[in-house]
Amino acid sequence: MDIPTIDHRQLLELAAARMPFGKHAGQRLLDLPEPYLVWFAGKGFPPGKLGTQLQAVYELKINGLEHLLDPLR
Repeated sequence: MDIPTIDHRQLLELAAARMPFGKHAGQRLLDLPEPYLVWFAGKGFPPGKLGTQLQAVYELKINGLEHLLDPLR
């Protein structure tokens, strides 16, 4: 799995992004529960920008780096 590269602008967009559908609709992507992201990783992330953002949050969480985004919340 390739780890997505994120620039400063994309990081700010990621911090503000919210889940557009499903059980967690309206919740910030950064605040999605890890098991939900693991499920996406197993089933496949959606195409496009949302999928890239979900994959980035997944990588941050499984590597214990989500605290790096706390100042952006």
